[in-house]
Amino acid sequence: MEKVYHPYHMVTMSPWPLVVGMGVLGLVIGMIKLFMFMEIDLLMMSLLMIFIVSMLWWRDVIRESTFQGFHSSVVLNGLMVGMVLFIISEIFFFFSFFWAFFHSSLSPTVELGYVWPPEGIDPFNPFQVPLLNTVILLSSGVSVTWSHQCLMNEDWDSGKSSLMITWILGMYFLMLQGFEYFMASFSISDSVFGSVFFMATGFHGMHVMVGTLFLFIMWLRMNKNHFSSNHYFGFEAGAWYWHFVDVVWLFLFSVVYWWGT
Repeated sequence: MEKVYHPYHMVTMSPWPLVVGMGVLGLVIGMIKLFMFMEIDLLMMSLLMIFIVSMLWWRDVIRESTFQGFHSSVVLNGLMVGMVLFIISEIFFFFSFFWAFFHSSLSPTVELGYVWPPEGIDPFNPFQVPLLNTVILLSSGVSVTWSHQCLMNEDWDSGKSSLMITWILGMYFLMLQGFEYFMASFSISDSVFGSVFFMATGFHGMHVMVGTLFLFIMWLRMNKNHFSSNHYFGFEAGAWYWHFVDVVWLFLFSVVYWWGT
C-alpha cells in the first residue's frame, strides 16, 4: 500500500490525453481534406479514434471514482469548479451568436434590404415545431430534476424511470430539429440570417446530442448502482449541463424564432 499524505487524487500515467490530441489533430486535418478534396476518410477515422478513446478514458474515470474511491470531497470540489467554468465558457460561446444576430437585426444594412428578416427569407412559424421543441425541453428539465430528487431520497426505480424519460425527450427533440432543417426554405448560405440561424440552432442541437448521451450514460450507471444518495456528481454534472441546454434554447426560441421573425 502506498501512503498518501494529501486529499487530492494524483492521476496515474495515462496514454489517453496524447491519443486524444492526435485524434483532434487528425480531425482538423480531415476537415481541411474534406473541404479541399471532398475526401472523408481521415475525418471519419479521427472521429472513430476520438470516440473509442473517450469511452476508454471515461471508463478509467468511473473506475477511479466508483470502485477505487479516489474522488474525495476535495477532488469533488475541484470537479464542480471545473464543470461550472466549462458551462460559463459555453455561455460565452453562444453569446457570440446572439451578438451577431442582434448586430444585424437591429440595424439591417442595404445588402439585407433594410429589413429583418432579409428579403427573400421565409422564416419558421415559432408556434409550430419550435414551440413543441420548447415544451419538450422544459418537460425534460422537469424530469431530470425529478430524477435528481429521487436519487437524493434513494428512490432508485423512480429515478431511473424519470432519467430515461429525459434522454428519450432529448432524442425526440433532435428528431424534430432534423425534420425542421429538412423542411427549411432557406439554407446556411442565405444571408446573415441563414448563417446565424443554422450556426446557433445547429450548435445547440449538437449540445443536446452531447447532453442526451451524457444522461444516457448516467442512466446506465444508475442501473449498475454506481451512485449513492450522497455521492453522485456524475449525474449532477449531467443535470447542470442539461439545464444549461434548456436555458439556451429558451433564448433561441424567444430571440431567433419569435422576436427575430
